Amino acid sequence: MSHSLSTVALPRFATVITAAKQPRQRPSAKTQSGKQKTTTTITPGVPAATAMKTTSGFNSRNKEPTWQCVQNCGACCKLDKGPNFPSAEEIFDDPSDIELFNSLVGSDGWCIHFDKSTRKCSIYADRPYFCRVEPDIFETLYGIETKKFNKEACSCCIDTIKAVYGSTSKELENFNAAIWSST
Repeated sequence: MSHSLSTVALPRFATVITAAKQPRQRPSAKTQSGKQKTTTTITPGVPAATAMKTTSGFNSRNKEPTWQCVQNCGACCKLDKGPNFPSAEEIFDDPSDIELFNSLVGSDGWCIHFDKSTRKCSIYADRPYFCRVEPDIFETLYGIETKKFNKEACSCCIDTIKAVYGSTSKELENFNAAIWSST
């Protein structure tokens, strides 16, 4: 398995182009004293109203999203998302993982264990390791360090939700609200 420096294959085959996903900094007005400088972090997929402000000086910190699964989404269970996403052969080194993954893809591209009426996995407790969004899985499969897990997992989910449901979907709105409210 080979990874380029600019593209990392993530669970459920979302592609993240890391250079394009870096938050842009936009300066805002200086305070009256001119001593404190404030910037707004613009994060792709996050509505402007929830953009986090970063302040330089005492008590400054960057607020980052905290990944969490959002019920009634299931975007990651759409296993065949088309040619813009890596194939199982591009993700896995182990032929048994490729075979298992491909056996899960139903004729409609959704996982055969995903119940579309309830939007839940019927084998959740026993799902394959590659269906788990966890720091050690990201490090093993994708080389993502644990300290970068939240950022990469959130970006992966945002890309996947957009691909499956659209960039103005309720699913994306719910996901963004969940990851930003938990910080």
